[in-house]
Amino acid sequence: MNIKKLLIRRNKLQEDVLESLLRGVDEVLVKQELIKKLEEGRPLRIKAGFDPTAPDLHLGHTVLINKLKQFQDAGHDALFLIGDFTGMIGDPTGKNVTRKPLTREAVLENAKTYQEQIFKILDPEKTKVVFNSEWMNAMSPADLIQLAAKHTVARMLERDDFSKRFKGGQPIAIHEFLYPLIQGYDSVAMKADVELGGTDQKFNLLVGRQLQEVYGQKPQVVITMPILEGLDGVQKMSKSLNNYIGIADAADDMFGKIMSISDVLMWRYFELLSFRPMSEIKQWKEACEQGENPRNYKVKLAQEIIERFHDADAATKALENFEARFQRGAMPDEMDEVELVAQGEGISIANLLKDAGLAASTSEAIRQINQGAVKIDGEKLTDPKLIVPVSDHKVYQVGKRKFARVLVKAN
Repeated sequence: MNIKKLLIRRNKLQEDVLESLLRGVDEVLVKQELIKKLEEGRPLRIKAGFDPTAPDLHLGHTVLINKLKQFQDAGHDALFLIGDFTGMIGDPTGKNVTRKPLTREAVLENAKTYQEQIFKILDPEKTKVVFNSEWMNAMSPADLIQLAAKHTVARMLERDDFSKRFKGGQPIAIHEFLYPLIQGYDSVAMKADVELGGTDQKFNLLVGRQLQEVYGQKPQVVITMPILEGLDGVQKMSKSLNNYIGIADAADDMFGKIMSISDVLMWRYFELLSFRPMSEIKQWKEACEQGENPRNYKVKLAQEIIERFHDADAATKALENFEARFQRGAMPDEMDEVELVAQGEGISIANLLKDAGLAASTSEAIRQINQGAVKIDGEKLTDPKLIVPVSDHKVYQVGKRKFARVLVKAN
């Protein structure tokens, strides 16, 4: 093979790697800097940080971890930062009130579960797990004051949530200003080449770039990833909104939840959660546009995710159990999609069935429940007083022929 062909082949490989690394990305600051760093031919230090504010991760969290995995597979150093120090401050991003700091005991307990969960995606032998308490606990009050001197209140108030709270007369505690500074300093301490974060973290990530320059380092490239919508397809995936898929969920629960998402949301999940090539996913989408049943591909998505967090046998068994619950084809391929608005924290099951057109009245709905004729995601319902919470998004069945996929929204 001559030199020209070798160069063409090398350039094509570089383009393929870059395309994989930028899959699903919202923004790169700055793309040319990333390309230049990649062309240096050395393993880059890729940082992704998580505050252990809750014990379990969900699929929304894995959007960043998946991206870290893609960099890792391309030969770069994956640095998984557990913010055990910043977790006790509490990230003010997107908050309209000062959030309560966590105790050190709670943070450490949650951090332990994070380490167990991330290695379902990342290669443990090629991943460095670091805690920002390593350098922050060694920082004296004088050091912290010097760090604070490297940023201004005016710059802090450029952040949208701080600006809104300030203009609205909502209090902003001084320690909340420290959060972006410390997150930015983490990049200095870790000598990060690239930092990954959600779109809501853009301000904090850019503070890292600025501080690295102040400390004489080359500024990190910032890559922001989209915030994954939850099962309702509207609000971001969140345990508090009950629209999440936990990576520690049972295989059957994972399967049922994934099968409940809309056909439109499925492609978003494929792009951000699947490791299948985008060229293959594009072919599947085109097949659906030409009339193939999207359910066939939703099954593939569910099995891929279950295999990742459980194993292949669990994925196969989950499909078998799902089909058995719906009596092997009793569930129709198409059904009404209904959105209902709850007046409080939820809606009574009787009202839901009536408003979704599955029962003529609330009294009939209660009678159907008492007769065992109502199912939710294939499971028989026995409680006629059930309150269905906001963000619940499931398939409801009355008798053998009435089905509806219902989303409960907040007022």
